Amino acid sequence: MSSNKNNLNLEQQKYKDFAQQREPKRPVVANCIKAFIVGGSICAFGQILQFFFIKYFGYTEKNAGDPTAATLIIISILLTGLGVYDTIAQWAGAGTAVPITGFANTISSAAIEHRSEGYVLGVGGNMFKVAGPVIVFGTVSAFAVAVVKMVINYIGGM
Repeated sequence: MSSNKNNLNLEQQKYKDFAQQREPKRPVVANCIKAFIVGGSICAFGQILQFFFIKYFGYTEKNAGDPTAATLIIISILLTGLGVYDTIAQWAGAGTAVPITGFANTISSAAIEHRSEGYVLGVGGNMFKVAGPVIVFGTVSAFAVAVVKMVINYIGGM
């Protein structure tokens, strides 16, 4: 296969080179630090919530994850609705993609964006266009991991 560069004529290649010279350089290290700080803060807040549910509501370590996840989802949806989550995401980038809060933000922002089209076709239909691939990927991945674990257990491992 020939590369895309070989398919361009001379003028197109000159323009591509011109555009690449003027493209602003991304601050990769700074972006990674911001993502680490925000993602770590979300996870640390989740851990604090979990300790809170254990200490004040009598949950065990095993079942305190459920109300913690629900609380993080509710907070994420509220922050999305108020426009705060998007501001944080603009600054932190991938740091806000922590699975629970990032997925809740994706679903709720799709629902908010399409609410004018009605609840069924607008909110429901478009919300699950985003959620569908994530749910399918999670289900297939979980199945694959379970099969691998069963094979390992069958041959005498773990």
